[in-house]
Amino acid sequence: METLRDILDAAARGVFPPADGRTTVVPQACDRDAGVLAFTAHAVVFTDEDPEWVYETLRATDCDELAAPMNPRFLAALLDRTGRTADTVDAMLVGSPLPGEPPLALREIEDGEHPRIVYARRRRDEVRAWTADGGVLVTGRGVGGRPEVSVEVDEGVRHRGLGRLLVTAARHLVTEPLWAQVSPGNARSMRAFQAAGYRPVGSEVLLCQRKMPV
Repeated sequence: METLRDILDAAARGVFPPADGRTTVVPQACDRDAGVLAFTAHAVVFTDEDPEWVYETLRATDCDELAAPMNPRFLAALLDRTGRTADTVDAMLVGSPLPGEPPLALREIEDGEHPRIVYARRRRDEVRAWTADGGVLVTGRGVGGRPEVSVEVDEGVRHRGLGRLLVTAARHLVTEPLWAQVSPGNARSMRAFQAAGYRPVGSEVLLCQRKMPV
């Protein structure tokens, strides 16, 4: 059976699910992550819920069939069914690994209290982080075990190309395709990733487990 990672690896190579207007349901790769991926005229729901419930709920969603998997009513039903939370719909971008050294000096850090690292460890495994003057770069394995990257640039050094250099540097630190999840409304970040050679391949909603009370 095709797995979530199979679908993601194929998309990274430019091989996408058939544009047939259908939805594929696959099991979650781990307890932490469930969600919906939307490619051109094909969606993928990764969940451990009953696939028949998914298909019935999609059919009952009052909208165009192609839009149903990302429709707020379906997503709300899926959140209620799974007891999970979600933040936003992100664009999925992917960049191939690059040879050689990164284009700027990086220093790896292991500050477990850094906010960007704390956030990444809630969503990814094997988290690593580096700093550059005015910025932080974080990688880890997220959805389906794929390598993912996020960056943060200090307010005082923005608009100088540092974000683009950081996400370019990330491609020099990996040996397999590197993924990024970017809110489409974050135009600055979208431009930085695309300028660094990352390609938009679809959209994604990640359903996260609710935080347990302390």
